[in-house]
Amino acid sequence: MCHSWSQQFSPNHTMFVTILLLWLCVCFIVLQFKSRRPKNFPPGPPVLPILGNLLHLNLENPLKDFERLRQSYGNVYSLFIGPKPAVVINRLKAMKEAMVIKAADYAGRPQDRLMNDVTQRRGVLLADYGSSWRDHRRFALMTLRNFGLGKKSMEDRIHDEVQYIIKILETSIGNTLSPVVMFHNAASNIICQVLFGKRYEYDDETIKTIVWCFYENTRVINGPWAMIYNSLSMIRKLPLPFRKAFKNYETCVNIVTHLVNEHKMTRVPGEPRHFVDCYLDELDRRGGRDSSFSEEELISMSLDLYIAGTDTTSNTLLTAFLYLMNHPHIQERCQREIDQVLEGKDRPSFEDRNNMPYMQAVIHEIQRIANTAPLSVFHCTTKDTELMGYSIPKGTMIIQNLTSVLSEEGQWKFPHEFNPENFLNEKGEFVKPEAFMPFSTGPRMCLGEGLARMELFLILVTLLRKFKFIWPEDAGEPDFTPIFGITLTPKPYRMKVQLRSEQ
Repeated sequence: MCHSWSQQFSPNHTMFVTILLLWLCVCFIVLQFKSRRPKNFPPGPPVLPILGNLLHLNLENPLKDFERLRQSYGNVYSLFIGPKPAVVINRLKAMKEAMVIKAADYAGRPQDRLMNDVTQRRGVLLADYGSSWRDHRRFALMTLRNFGLGKKSMEDRIHDEVQYIIKILETSIGNTLSPVVMFHNAASNIICQVLFGKRYEYDDETIKTIVWCFYENTRVINGPWAMIYNSLSMIRKLPLPFRKAFKNYETCVNIVTHLVNEHKMTRVPGEPRHFVDCYLDELDRRGGRDSSFSEEELISMSLDLYIAGTDTTSNTLLTAFLYLMNHPHIQERCQREIDQVLEGKDRPSFEDRNNMPYMQAVIHEIQRIANTAPLSVFHCTTKDTELMGYSIPKGTMIIQNLTSVLSEEGQWKFPHEFNPENFLNEKGEFVKPEAFMPFSTGPRMCLGEGLARMELFLILVTLLRKFKFIWPEDAGEPDFTPIFGITLTPKPYRMKVQLRSEQ
């Protein structure tokens, strides 16, 4: 019997059993991960344990990978960001169905992500879709309108700030300068005047700190460490580079808290001077009956509006001059139209855009080519729903690939090149194609759109009327490839400026 027992469990037999068990374990794991996509869920690449599809993406800049996957799996496909599924929406038809036709189904925000943890889900940018978010968004839009969004008082704020840009450019005649800080500070000051009733000198340490904190955070939150944070919950307390985002946001919260406390000491209830006063008046009016309005929400909302009113505008201005310098014939045609329409006027008004079809076409083409927020802010589904025939469960993360719409063949005359003809009809009249959605679309579209449109027009027209912008002779070939983050930023460059009156 002993001999029989030893034969049954010989070393070869044991090895065979071990290999068989390992093979069964591998098969089980593969089957488990293959079955992770729900029934009738959009297709996508194979999923790896723990990592999901992170290895299918260049985490430094995944935009080309999104397009490659679209070509393989269609305009609606799925990815796994770590263990969690996400649906990527591409092209106009799918984008409209989700964000316009079924807007409420797709208006949520994903839970348990770096941005949510950094901001504690306060404010309007990342708040979940519900009554508190609707109340705050409605309040923000109404208050911005009351403080002159689309009215002359807002134009005055923009024109006042443009004068500081002009002074910098006038002192740089005959030299070259980097416009990055100038445009970031100008956009920052305009929204600071709306929010807090004050502006900062361009060398002020406060504005330098705020601009730098948001600059860093846009890169952290859309970079590889954020992807790792979102995928692996067990590492979130470790002192890794994503902790910088928490520290930067806390710095900005402390600055805004100090400003709010200053205004509380000097305000006269019922006589608001700026957004903060309006919110404090609203708190008084509600008398604590609605807990969704609070000083903590005011601070977060102010930072949301600051983001919406600063980064996208400044990066679009940087893109504008990069392209206008390298397409001098377009710059000259803009200047001819500006001279003709503004003849005899001291300064442009926002209404003048209606008489400048070419200038409008150029600004919109700059926004299209800048593609400043290529993936918008991630959404999630608020209920079980459908999209293009696929079933999308409640709570699924939704990624809008706006790049695929802004360069979609069939929607644009020249989808892959910088050409204002994309916004002009056969008669030379300005037209805006349906696929133009740099601010996204639907109920979650950017709060700062109205302010951004006014800023871009007034700043560009004022500067092009006074100056000629030239690509420096010693700068080499321009690099139009942007730096990827929450927003796309042009690579640093220098510009040369001439007064047009000297030509």
